[in-house]
Amino acid sequence: MKLQVTQENLSRALNTVARIATTRGTLPILSNVLLKVIDNRLSISATNLDIAMTNFIGSKVSKEGAITVPARLMQDFVSSLPSDIISLELDNNKLKISSGKYQSVINGISAEDFPIMPAITEGKNWVIPAPILKKGLQQVIIAASSDEARPVLTGVYLHTFNNSLYAVATDSYRLAEKNLINTKETIDLLIPCSAMQDLLRIIGDFDGDIEVTSDDQQVLFRVGEIELITRLIEGKYPDYRKLIPEKFAVTATLPHSELLNITKVSSLFARESAGSITINVDDKDQQINIHSIASQLGENTAAAEAKVTGDGNITLNSRYLLDALHIIGSENVSLSFNGKLEPSVLRESGKTTDYTHIIMPLKS
Repeated sequence: MKLQVTQENLSRALNTVARIATTRGTLPILSNVLLKVIDNRLSISATNLDIAMTNFIGSKVSKEGAITVPARLMQDFVSSLPSDIISLELDNNKLKISSGKYQSVINGISAEDFPIMPAITEGKNWVIPAPILKKGLQQVIIAASSDEARPVLTGVYLHTFNNSLYAVATDSYRLAEKNLINTKETIDLLIPCSAMQDLLRIIGDFDGDIEVTSDDQQVLFRVGEIELITRLIEGKYPDYRKLIPEKFAVTATLPHSELLNITKVSSLFARESAGSITINVDDKDQQINIHSIASQLGENTAAAEAKVTGDGNITLNSRYLLDALHIIGSENVSLSFNGKLEPSVLRESGKTTDYTHIIMPLKS
């Protein structure tokens, strides 16, 4: 292998993929990145056996080849070099790196020992605009569980229902659902949340279409010159639609900023009670107020005017409510519920209601 690349392109690619490499595995080679020349381009890959990422960059190739080198060392070294042309040359599993007055040799491990995730040969292909998928993932990923005892809840569920593609996540205490796009494809993918966080990171400001290829075991996302492939979570996702009420006895609609402010203030007094706040909705006074108590410090009631139908109160976890409010972008929001022990539903208020956030009540 012998080629030349720019320092900027090589450093950016290493920064993108090196985070996938792991030093905690039993295979030392998993802490390496794979450098390989494919079709006159340099590909840089890393994997932890569950997720693999590849970044392709343009290069001036004199000789093809492949080698794996320590990810952290390669990343730190290249990022420390000045902006210039970098020459890479392979000699008996030793990678010679030269740029200007900088010369280095990094000992590598044969590329033949690098684990490659199986290619998706007979998969389903579809596309989705990057900005839509990015916003959707940002709005649902907060509700995914981190409890490995229930693996199906640690993923983001991408599926079609009534010719629409939805992204869903839940930890059984809250649930977030986002309607992404209309499609005639039949999609049913349960994807690890960690992979979706990596996907968000590589989407960044990319505003083109993301190409998606999937089969029964894996899914591949192609974002420009970057590919991310991950194993799917096995298991059946819960029938969450049964949780979403069709009608509500109590609904309060108000400016997003108002609900965010009174929740923030009330949460300060709710720290001792695991974030517990009681929300009261008053039809007569057309207002919503939030009450919280800190037994050692005092108590607080904060109110805001709202468009209200029905009377009632419900006790929620203030952190869950704040998490939801922070990723809702609409000017107005509506909070709806039927009773103290039934789910509360937070939605964006306006022409589009493509985002639903459910928070299960606490026992008051």
